[in-house]
Amino acid sequence: MLRGLQFALLMLSPLAVLAAVVLPEIASGRDGATYAYVVRLELPSPDRLRGLPPIAGPQDASRPLVVIDPGHGGFDPGAGAGQAKEKSVALEIALLLRKRLLEGGGIRVAMTREDDRFVTLAERPAIARQLGADLFISIHADSAGAEAARGASVYVLSESGSSEAAARFAARENKADRVNGISLSETNDTVGAILLDLSQREAQAGSVEAAQTVLREIRGKMPLHYDDVASAGLAVLKAPDIPSILFETGYISNAADAQYLTSQQGRETIAEAAAQAIRVFFARRAQG
Repeated sequence: MLRGLQFALLMLSPLAVLAAVVLPEIASGRDGATYAYVVRLELPSPDRLRGLPPIAGPQDASRPLVVIDPGHGGFDPGAGAGQAKEKSVALEIALLLRKRLLEGGGIRVAMTREDDRFVTLAERPAIARQLGADLFISIHADSAGAEAARGASVYVLSESGSSEAAARFAARENKADRVNGISLSETNDTVGAILLDLSQREAQAGSVEAAQTVLREIRGKMPLHYDDVASAGLAVLKAPDIPSILFETGYISNAADAQYLTSQQGRETIAEAAAQAIRVFFARRAQG
């Protein structure tokens, strides 16, 4: 019995020493002193996105980088009904586009999402900026009340849209990161406040050039809704220092377009044409 008591006292003695050190610190802390045992951790800046996507392709930072953005995702299906959902169509085409670009070599590629997850409108261009992208392309599939509306379109950012239809489209797309009317974006700035100053005109010119190149490559391979580059105040294109385009691959609300967009052949054709356009775009810019 006595030996057991001695052993217990031996085991408790370190705890008694620790209490003698810590308790005075706690007591002094009540009078405004700093706790000596508090560990401070430096947190990352809130402006820095966590978990940036990987960059595939050549391990050479001098090679051009394309960030592909499949529109919508997660709880936001985008346009469509039944099995034909915009988020799925956009992701499948984006994955094929990445595959085509990597197969050709010489171009690095990253994606804002590789699966069915939600990414806010603010995060999408922010990813491109933090990765130092040379081109940002957002993939979508449009919808309209009239089934007669069909064909592909390519948009660039503009303070004022190229048409009333473009303005309505922008308003619809810009609500994609709102739940019950509350914005999930990291910024409260409205798209209408995005102004292109002189230092950003080169990127805007690059956006128009990229959009025109995509239109040239897809013309004759699929129907076009707008024969020229369209413009709208699209929030996803709000990184005006990077050439940025939004590629509407067709109207998912149109039966013919929906069939084409959900077919393997249709997606392959779109991805191949877009990949070729991107290669031509970078080749021309390299020539100066």
